[in-house]
Amino acid sequence: MLVHLPRENGYGLIPRTKNGSALAGCGAVTMTNALKKTVATLPTQMWRSLTWDRGKEPSNHTRFTTESGVKVFFAAPNSSWQRGPNEKTNGLLWQYFPKSTDLSRWSAPEIQAVAHTLNTRLRKVFGWKTPAEAVNEYLNPVEQFNVATTG
Repeated sequence: MLVHLPRENGYGLIPRTKNGSALAGCGAVTMTNALKKTVATLPTQMWRSLTWDRGKEPSNHTRFTTESGVKVFFAAPNSSWQRGPNEKTNGLLWQYFPKSTDLSRWSAPEIQAVAHTLNTRLRKVFGWKTPAEAVNEYLNPVEQFNVATTG
């Protein structure tokens, strides 16, 4: 899931420091609000839990859980394998947006085009289906009923 974060009030007015926010003005409250808005658009089966990396942005996770009903878990430090699909997707996103890229340079339709490209890309992990196909199968399983016959 790619969440587009709006800039917080006052962004750009305070000079950036070398070890400033990784999201350049998007803190915990902004992250919580944007994520809450994003999960509200998804089917309920898709947002039972969220595994987050460590950092400042998820520090408002208790409010997010209370208001959205989504349970938040944290990966152990230096344990990226606990968030495997996320790490793989980050690598794919870096093909389009190198690390530390300011996403405000791109319009929402351009970001949506990248999301569409990634969601329609075949993946070995899904048996050479696209993520979109895998999600559709998860949300709309085809139920096969076997009818017992007598006689």
